[in-house]
This record gives sequence, structure tokens and C-alpha cells, in this order.
Amino acid sequence: MRDPYQALNIKRGADEAEIKRAFRKLAKQYHPDRNADDPKAKEKFAEINTAYEILGDQTKRAQFDRGEIDAEGKPKFQGFEGFGGGGRQGFEGFASGFGGAGAGSGADDIFSHLFGDALRGGRGSRTRKGEDISAVLTVTIEDIARERKQRIGLSGGRDVEVTLPAGVGDGQTIRLRGLGGPGQGGGEPGDVLLTVKIAPQERYVVSGQDLKTRVPVDLEDAILGGRVRVETPTGSVEMNIPAMTTSGRTFRLRGKGLPRKDGHGDLLATVEIRLPPQADDALVDYAKSRRAAKVG
Repeated sequence: MRDPYQALNIKRGADEAEIKRAFRKLAKQYHPDRNADDPKAKEKFAEINTAYEILGDQTKRAQFDRGEIDAEGKPKFQGFEGFGGGGRQGFEGFASGFGGAGAGSGADDIFSHLFGDALRGGRGSRTRKGEDISAVLTVTIEDIARERKQRIGLSGGRDVEVTLPAGVGDGQTIRLRGLGGPGQGGGEPGDVLLTVKIAPQERYVVSGQDLKTRVPVDLEDAILGGRVRVETPTGSVEMNIPAMTTSGRTFRLRGKGLPRKDGHGDLLATVEIRLPPQADDALVDYAKSRRAAKVG
């Protein structure tokens, strides 16, 4: 093991900042991840780690300068075995000796700055999951009711098809696992988080998985009863209304709402009586007689 000052290529009078800069430069240069084809890089990397273990710690540096420990951190005098960390080489010794705080303190911070979550001195990989990506998916009521697959474009030119899950509603989030940012150090990729937004429309009011709508009904059908056509998100259907149906009466069409995990919601159709554009004599006479009865 060389003199730690020589290993880091600095002078004995170097201050703390100079020592740290020298270590960072050499650690980046000789890190095994960047020198997979150079077997000597690992040895060099271990050497500069050990050098920094000594010079990066004020107490150990003073001991070395006084000749109390050697270039590997071992005591030079009998009766002091184990003093100064026993000269452990590699990152394990470097990390435990740095600042007297053990692994995860100053040394770990330096490696985070240099390599992020890459391998640290041969100790093995530290992985990190990729970033999650947030996006908005705008759909129609018909898309949800028909459970239509939605095609979306992701970063990198990727297109994926998304199946709208049963029960999804406005403002809810769909998680697409593994389609987010790439992981680091072999970590798994992140996810895509799609927030569902229902496009504005005038026909329906959403109430959970039920839908509410208004159905225009001609006056004669409201009086005599009959069948009227009702638009639903999956197509039109016919609905029977009884005679003398008043405006505002609501009928429930079961299963014509939005999908849910145990089936479908309902469509609540409220009758809205539609008067004829021109009233005939009989209708006018009837209206007059009804008014007169109220006044009388």
C-alpha cells in the first residue's frame, strides 16, 4: 500500500477540500463500473478508498502524520491491535472509518454525489425504482359504458392500449405498472398514473355508477301512455310510460348505467312533457275549463 498522500496525488499540507476533490476525481476515474475491462482498476479503487479513509478523517490523518499508523491504517506499535479499524481495505473500511460515523455518513454521501445508486466499491448493487409518470386520460361516458380500450402514447414513441376498469369514475387513477421511467442499478421501472377525466357532455348527470337523463315526451303520449325512445350510452332503447304520466316522473332503466364490479348501474329517466307547437281547439277548451274550475 502506497503512502495515502501519493495514492491521492496530493501534498501533505493539503486541506480538507483538496483531499475531497482529489478523492472524487480518482474515484470517478477508477470506479469498477467504469472499468469493467481493467482488472487493476478495482485494486486502484480500493487503494484510494483506504487512502481517503485515513486522510478524510482528521484523527486518523494526525495519527498517520505522527507515524502511529501505517498506510493501511494499522498501528505501528505493539499492544494497539485493532486500533484505527485494523487496516480494512475497500469501501467497507473506508465507509466505517470516515468521520468516525460508520457507513452511510460522509463517505456514502460522496458516492451518492458521484454515482447515485450505482455500485459502491464492490459492495453490490443498490437499486432504485424508476420515476412514476402522471398523465390525464380524457374519456366519454360512452367510452366507459362500452368499456372501450383507450390508446395512449408514452414517452419514447410507445403506444399502449388501456382497458378501462369496471367502476372507474371521474378523477380516479389507473396505474399502469412498469410503463414509467427506467429503474436505476437494475431496479424495476416506474409506473404510469393515469387520472381519468370524463369529457363534458349535456345528456347525462353522473351519480356514482348510475346516470340521470331527461326524456322529452309528447303530450298525447303522456296522457294516453305509450312507448318512448330513450338514449343510453350503449344505444337507444324503448321505455313504456303509463297513461296520465306527469312531467318530472322518473323511471329506472336497470343495467343501463355505467359498469361496476358487480354488474352495471342504472339509468334514471325523468319525463319532460313536450307541448305541441300549436294547440288545437279541444286542447284550448280543456285548458280554459281547468282554469275556470280552479278560479271557481
